[in-house]
Parts: sequence; structure tokens; C-alpha cells
Amino acid sequence: MANEVPTTIPQVVFKTRVRDESLAGDNPFSWLDVPSDTIFSNRKVVIVALPGAFTPTCSSTHLPGYEAKYDELKSLGVDEVYCVSVNDAFSMYQWSKQLGVKNVKMLPDGNGEFTKEMGMLVKKENLGFGDRSWRYSMLVENGQVSKVFAEQGKEDNCESDPFEYSDVNTMLNFLKTA
Repeated sequence: MANEVPTTIPQVVFKTRVRDESLAGDNPFSWLDVPSDTIFSNRKVVIVALPGAFTPTCSSTHLPGYEAKYDELKSLGVDEVYCVSVNDAFSMYQWSKQLGVKNVKMLPDGNGEFTKEMGMLVKKENLGFGDRSWRYSMLVENGQVSKVFAEQGKEDNCESDPFEYSDVNTMLNFLKTA
């Protein structure tokens, strides 16, 4: 599978949930549709894209690394850091809550539209995951993809879970030298 990443961010609508103080009960959230332009226009954004909420590498290292170094990313001119996964808004919320994520914004791509348009949708049927995102990170400036750090070996039903290039330190080193 070739990494054919577009140069412009795809125009999709992310189905998110936001806290709604007018609602009572255990699920005080309302749906909020967020178009790509709202996230990426006139901003410098880091995306950390990963296979799934609650999965081992994503939970132990990938997302926590970006959360731990959020302030350093911001000090290098990044406006926001988003975590994208082919998961629903409920799973992304509970996962961030369990990990204590306070800064990185969770961006559910439940239907995999964004991930597919980015050329990063892969099958993980060998793990019972269905379609998921390949692991990568990227810098987006005003809706334009500036840099992508995709893991090697992208293929459907990959037997391994490579994690060498999409980590926060690779992104930080790039930002420091760019």
C-alpha cells in the first residue's frame, strides 16, 4: 500500500460530543458536527492518528507522549493538537478520561471518512478491529499538510504494530528545525 497522502486536508464533518450543562444524568452531552475547516483553517495543527482507543501502544505511549509534551508543542507555534482515531465519540471521550488527557483534543472519525481520504485507512480484521487508521502524525498549516510521519510497512492486516516515526519526539525535532 502506497502512502498517498493528500496535500490538502479532506473536507469532512466530524461527529463529536460536547458537554451540555442543560442536560442532566450520566450522559450530559450533545452532538456537535465539526467541519474540517473549523479545525484546520488559519491554524497550525498537529494530528496524532492511531489505530484505536484503549489499545496497548496507543494508550501506553502514543497519545500519552503528545499529552505530556503538549506545552512544548504549543511553545513551538502549534495552535492545537488533535488525536484522530476510527472510533466513536463515546469511546474517545471515555478513553481520554481514563488516561487523564486534558490538553490533546479527541477527534472521533467513527466512519473512517477522514482517515480514508487521508489514504491511511487499513484493515485490521486479523485483530478483530475492522477498518482502522494506520499510525501516523502530521503537521497541518492552514489546511495544508506540511509534514507526515507515517509508520513503515503500511498494509492491510499488518502482523506488527510499528511505532518509530509518529511519536511526539519526532514531531518536536521537526518543529525545532523547521
